[in-house]
Amino acid sequence: MTNFTIASFNVKNLIGPDNEYYEFQKYTPEEHAWKAAWLADQLVTMDADIVCFQEIFEEDALREVIQEADELGEDINEIAVPDRSKRYHRKAIFRKLAYKAYGDAGLAFAPNVNDTGEPGKRRPGVAILSRFGFVGEPEVLQDLDTPVDVPFFDFDGSDAGKFTITRLSRPVLKTRIPVGDQTITVFTCHLKSKLGEFSRTKGQEFPPEADLTNYDAVGRAMGSMRAAVRRMAEAWVIRREIVAELEKGHPVMITGDFNDGENAVSSEIISGEHPFKNYSWMLRHDAKASNDRYSKDENEQITTDINAVKLTSAESQFVRKSSRDMVYTSAFGGVFESIDQIYMSPHFDPSVAGHIGEMEYFSVLNDHLTDGSHAEAPYNKLASDHGQIIAHMRLGQKAGS
Repeated sequence: MTNFTIASFNVKNLIGPDNEYYEFQKYTPEEHAWKAAWLADQLVTMDADIVCFQEIFEEDALREVIQEADELGEDINEIAVPDRSKRYHRKAIFRKLAYKAYGDAGLAFAPNVNDTGEPGKRRPGVAILSRFGFVGEPEVLQDLDTPVDVPFFDFDGSDAGKFTITRLSRPVLKTRIPVGDQTITVFTCHLKSKLGEFSRTKGQEFPPEADLTNYDAVGRAMGSMRAAVRRMAEAWVIRREIVAELEKGHPVMITGDFNDGENAVSSEIISGEHPFKNYSWMLRHDAKASNDRYSKDENEQITTDINAVKLTSAESQFVRKSSRDMVYTSAFGGVFESIDQIYMSPHFDPSVAGHIGEMEYFSVLNDHLTDGSHAEAPYNKLASDHGQIIAHMRLGQKAGS
């Protein structure tokens, strides 16, 4: 049996001090020191073997946080973990409490190709930290070799235009990580946010919809629609990569900031569709009569094919196993929701024959979240505005599985 943990951590705009990331936004040296210390403390608390990060502007800033976490963890070990001179040093609890430094870990960073380095107009990337290192070179997906065209059709089948995507708003990082006797393909992503996309013509200083003193409800709704379409197109690009890995027989896990809940269309595009309860009840795609339905054998084949490439979320597995009412990783304007996810392939589903492992527990660190509708919310601007999620995994089947 091999146990490991995998986590997702949106750090909220990690960059060095005095570097303007968005317009008029930067950290003083003191603010940066506070933020780095907070992030390091969270890393120590998580103590995850694989950590997938979002909103990383500079790799050096992340490396400094990891080093600070190691120093803090080692200080805690000095106090809390007994040396061999103590007769009780072998107690299992101390193995659980001991922090394992990331000194020899692998770190893969994917900068954002939209990031020109211009102050005030920076764009964040993603990263993966692995105590197990990596197999081969990490891959970055952002600029698409072939643009993705999403055609639309009227109900009579005539052309109704298309949406084309040539570049993802943020990079997707793909790594292969050796864990025990397995190699797991791990993706991390940060899909387009719900913030509206507003266009401006040449010579305009800002999009008209950005002027809230002349509020344009219809124009802003169009901006939200653009953002949603882009997010779903990005999800499809990721889904294509996941299915390619699954068809090669590779175990897959994907983590990140999906900017949508588990049941949103974009999330379901990534995870795959749920099979219908019984396709023998459904009219065939080529039905010639009202009773022309799929056979029992076809029902089993269709269900098997769908489940073979379907991902399940760690959160949903946890909720099914526990009496917990709710999990959330984001709180804003009175809305509490989970927009950060860890999804895993059927290889980690104990109900699937031949599974290689399963999730034992799921942790959420969200006590730091302050609902943005509260007056005191800005005080927390240096902490992350996301909760951190950790899946506690075990490789190897239980006896009798």
